[in-house]
Amino acid sequence: MIKTINGFSKLTKFEKIKWLAGHFCSDEAAAERDLASWQHPNPAVQNVIDGFAENTVANFALPFSIAPNFIINGKTYAVPMVIEESSVVAAASSAAKFWQERGGFHAKVLGTVKLGQVHFYWPGNPDKLRAIFPELKVQLLDSCGDLTANMQQRGGGIIDIELIDFEFVEPEYYQLRASFETCDSMGANFINSVLERLAEKLEEFFTLYPGLSDAERDAEVVMSILSNYTPNCLVRAWVECPIDSFADLARKQGMVAAALAHRFARAVRIAQIDPYRATTHNKGIYNGIDAVVLATGNDFRAIEACGHTYAGRDGQYRSLSSCSVQNGIFRFELEIPLALGTVGGLTSLHPLAKLSLEILGNPSANELMCITAAVGLAQNFGAVRSLITTGIQQGHMKMHLTNILNHLSASPEEAASAQHFFQNQTVSFSAVRGFLAEIRS
Repeated sequence: MIKTINGFSKLTKFEKIKWLAGHFCSDEAAAERDLASWQHPNPAVQNVIDGFAENTVANFALPFSIAPNFIINGKTYAVPMVIEESSVVAAASSAAKFWQERGGFHAKVLGTVKLGQVHFYWPGNPDKLRAIFPELKVQLLDSCGDLTANMQQRGGGIIDIELIDFEFVEPEYYQLRASFETCDSMGANFINSVLERLAEKLEEFFTLYPGLSDAERDAEVVMSILSNYTPNCLVRAWVECPIDSFADLARKQGMVAAALAHRFARAVRIAQIDPYRATTHNKGIYNGIDAVVLATGNDFRAIEACGHTYAGRDGQYRSLSSCSVQNGIFRFELEIPLALGTVGGLTSLHPLAKLSLEILGNPSANELMCITAAVGLAQNFGAVRSLITTGIQQGHMKMHLTNILNHLSASPEEAASAQHFFQNQTVSFSAVRGFLAEIRS
């Protein structure tokens, strides 16, 4: 059977589903029912969702959860989180409750600058290019006035344009590196529109500028695009308390508070030394961050790419968080780039993204940066606390028990019995399967 098709995008959604189920699914009727059932009951809302991507045939559901009791800069939040991994929301909520009694989370935006680049090759003398760049820069800025006017009225726009010389690694290669302030919007479309205008003006400048040779007029713009690496769009989140505040937690592990605090700091230090550990350590941070980014309609892929680049900025991939125990004070801190927006894009279109922002009090982009960083720190705290005490699997597998029971088609009565039985037992797929087999027999 031929499985290729021309004009798939021109089919109706019903026709797409019919073709897909008929060619790629073993149970055609069941596949059609499943895909047809995952649609929003409101056609107008479904039409908006269909516009987010191409060739849509259904909606893919993920849990929309709430982590309550977050105190961040003295304000209380119930934080929306979208994630499918067991124990993430529970760990964030537990950490929020722990720090609720110890002053809560603190966060500060250190910068909001975003970057874009025009990559070009120019066969002339580098000194000549540097000499004429001040005049070029004025013309570049003037060329974008109509595009930046609205953003400037809101306090944003182009901050600067630099000429970056890469001749030392690639002959004739340069770039314009433009920095932007985009206020409460993430600003991707704004930045890319400005960069394309800069590219047009750059080529025009070389064509018309007097005194250039024919070869020097032949500049080639390769591409113009924003950079998702935004090391100056940065937020710091932290918690701190006297070491004695760990006394109850330490006592449960048969330890004293100081020993537990120092063990925690050592665990974080290991993630700064060893990239193998750092990768998993930072993944835990992004368990929290991605969940908030998704819930608010922001781009989690861009956020992660930027953060991982930032984690390796000194040549070795390291932990994004740090910990110190000094003068009787425990301090746990996260410094991370977060280019987020609260207006435009999916934040204004997706019904649950809009609701998420309402639940958070309709924050500014800066406030959302603080909230998101605090949740990432909370998630990291919860994970490291488990690792150095009970181990990660105890809580994770308890939460995963429901998924295992669903996978094994447990009835409500069987699930209740299993939940009771595994309160004090090690949870594993084989153990749950064996338990169900025994009670079914």
